[in-house]
Amino acid sequence: MNRSTYTHDSAQAYGSLVLRVALGVMWIAHALLKWFVFTLPGTAQFFESVGLPGILAYPVFVAELLGGVALVLGVYARQAALALVPIMLVAAWVHLPNGWTHTSEGGGWEYPVFLVMASLAQWLIGDGALALRRSRRFVPGHA
Repeated sequence: MNRSTYTHDSAQAYGSLVLRVALGVMWIAHALLKWFVFTLPGTAQFFESVGLPGILAYPVFVAELLGGVALVLGVYARQAALALVPIMLVAAWVHLPNGWTHTSEGGGWEYPVFLVMASLAQWLIGDGALALRRSRRFVPGHA
């Protein structure tokens, strides 16, 4: 690739695309874990066991699934990434007593915190290449 076709902007756009798709796939996988492995009623029971309303399992599942799809497709990806952050902040809080690694009994906080950080990074750097619906670009210090 010669210098005239490879720019910093294109590298950033494709780097953001890679992050966006990987992050979207992870959010989709996280949602489908609730559907296929734990089941939604089982997830609701888990939510209740940690002091959360069980009914929240259903909108959390929908948010993770649709947010993940939005990220993969690049449909308002920045907003989708930011909207998913509170879900994983609560998950990190729930798993905090289990220790750091997610392989700990009951799951640790490393995976939820990683998804929070990756989602925040996606929000900050933008939609990237091949996005179907672009978000407004975040520019620090500008309205």
